[in-house]
Amino acid sequence: MENLVITNIGQLITLASLPLPRSGDDLSELSIIENAALVCRSGIIDWVGKLDDLPSMDNYKAIDAKNSVVTPGLVDAHTHPVFAGTREQEYELKILGKTYQEIAALGGGIRSTVRRTRATSEEDLLKESRNHIDLLASHGTTTIEAKSGYGLSLVDEIKSLQVIKKLNQENKLELIPTFLGAHEIPDEYRNSRDEYINLLIEEMIPAVAKENLAKYCDIFCESHVFSIDESRRILTTAKNYGLNLRLHADQLKLSGGARLAAELKATTADHLEHIDMEGIMALKEANVMPVLLPGSVFHLGLKQYPPARTMIQAGLPIVLATDFNPGSSPTPSLPMVMSLACTQMRMTPAEALTACTINAAYSLGLSEKIGSIEIGKQADLVIFNCPDYRQIPYFFGTNLVNTVIKQGMITFQKS
Repeated sequence: MENLVITNIGQLITLASLPLPRSGDDLSELSIIENAALVCRSGIIDWVGKLDDLPSMDNYKAIDAKNSVVTPGLVDAHTHPVFAGTREQEYELKILGKTYQEIAALGGGIRSTVRRTRATSEEDLLKESRNHIDLLASHGTTTIEAKSGYGLSLVDEIKSLQVIKKLNQENKLELIPTFLGAHEIPDEYRNSRDEYINLLIEEMIPAVAKENLAKYCDIFCESHVFSIDESRRILTTAKNYGLNLRLHADQLKLSGGARLAAELKATTADHLEHIDMEGIMALKEANVMPVLLPGSVFHLGLKQYPPARTMIQAGLPIVLATDFNPGSSPTPSLPMVMSLACTQMRMTPAEALTACTINAAYSLGLSEKIGSIEIGKQADLVIFNCPDYRQIPYFFGTNLVNTVIKQGMITFQKS
């Protein structure tokens, strides 16, 4: 860890001073300091303020921000980074009119990635997943929630979670592990789904919990994947084993996933394209945070985005994430997700940035150390090559990231 001083910051987006996840008008409160500087010592933010008030710094590495924007490191609260292979052939099929469900019924979709991931050694899977981590980091992300889910057997799910553990030890990104063995019914159990559900409940969840390989358990709660009753059984087991809960909910149609998330007091309900007002109010009453994934709507060529403005008006603390995965959202870029949130869900740039930083940190239980720029917090920072934070989503599809700093160490810098 280096001691750093960053000077000549045009806009320092601190997101400081509010002790709760941000909702309503607070989503837009960025606590900006203009003409700013900050000091990092031993990986921790040590001083923040106006450039004119910066004390003398000896033996510190100096970085000139050149009047650019500095934000907290971006926090991606829903990713699937451990997989082998890509699915561009399915991308073409979608363009030609096949639906996500039709491709899955033909043996494609999640199950096609499962077959390739199972056939890949842990060493090779680590190498491939490391490339995915590099992509995420290069777009300003410093912390991710990282799901398994492309193994769908005890051996291969453990393999994926071990890869996440090893990636975490490399310190490029901080990875918060989630067990997603209930991502799909694998090929060998298509005619005996109850056997797979019993495997999840009786063997996989207990093994993951015993080895302490995951903080969360997730499930693809959808009528054609895992029903409400099946999801309740699986998630209740996970909760009894000490795992916190996240749900893929109400993505492809209104199935009651959001209400189940509220019933089980899950940490988050994710996707929510088809949520209704009853589901929104259930999330609000149960303090479940909504994680919205507009990248998957965009990539699948669908039209119905999550009702972000209705959620904001209801007082929900919105989180945005990439859903980075090889099928429905192969984007590592939270800035691109911010663009989609602004244009397709009518969120303001300030709301979108809050949803990718401090709110996302709260959704991972990490708000005390990341998500905002405050003295005593981890020095996770991004320098964007622009003078105004609104340009981050404005220049859609453009990577404006100049420098990424994780715990005081530069992990990415444009040459």
